[in-house]
Amino acid sequence: MTNKLFPEGAALIVGGSGGIGRYVCTEFANAGSDVAITYHNNQGPAEEAAETIRKTGRKATTHKLSTSDAGQVAQVIADVVKAHGRLHTVVYGAAPLTEQLYISEYTLERWQKSIDQEVNGFFRVVHASLPVMKAAGGGSYVHLGSAGDSWWPEKDGLSVIPKAANEALIQGLAKEEGKHGIRANTVLVGVIKAGMFLELTKQGVFDQAWIDETHKLLALKRWGEPEEIGYAAVFLASNKALYVTGQKISVSGGFGV
Repeated sequence: MTNKLFPEGAALIVGGSGGIGRYVCTEFANAGSDVAITYHNNQGPAEEAAETIRKTGRKATTHKLSTSDAGQVAQVIADVVKAHGRLHTVVYGAAPLTEQLYISEYTLERWQKSIDQEVNGFFRVVHASLPVMKAAGGGSYVHLGSAGDSWWPEKDGLSVIPKAANEALIQGLAKEEGKHGIRANTVLVGVIKAGMFLELTKQGVFDQAWIDETHKLLALKRWGEPEEIGYAAVFLASNKALYVTGQKISVSGGFGV
């Protein structure tokens, strides 16, 4: 086994401009991989992340992407391969700010939007990238899921349910594509001091009562740091995990144990 953690080429971080995604990008660069970063509206944070990576000596590119547009997804995959020579990893961390609602409060429109953004969005990325990685001799998918997959968090279903569907697709990729050198795993993301948690706290959605109750469910009595998601994603994508596929790592402080 090579001492390098990754083949030549890049890790594509879909959602790399987000609060957690930026740290995932940085950790891949720290581990020796070039990085391709996608953004939807947040070009500024994406460019900042790319500049930080370039200062480490690694190559970084940024790509505007709407996962609802299959043609644009295919073009971004082609652009990444053209810029980096190879796509060795896809990390899927794109996720909208999710309303906190009971299932009985969902409208059909909210449900359909949630499924299209996360489930269909992930499939579009897989559909475009899988043939490319197979042709290059293999690769890795890392899906950033939800720790709610292990213990249901009330009112967070519009986030948990689509991610659970994506985890089923991850299992299928692991099962069907392993013979082609494709691995697929999930990081179950707990309460992290970045992204959606900070934004919903600022909006008052997560009040002190919510914080107190959630802390009771944690074995480690603190919120997670965003780079800790990066550590897990890098491990699963790297040569250190070459015999790991179809698995989930919960980075959640023991949420619900």
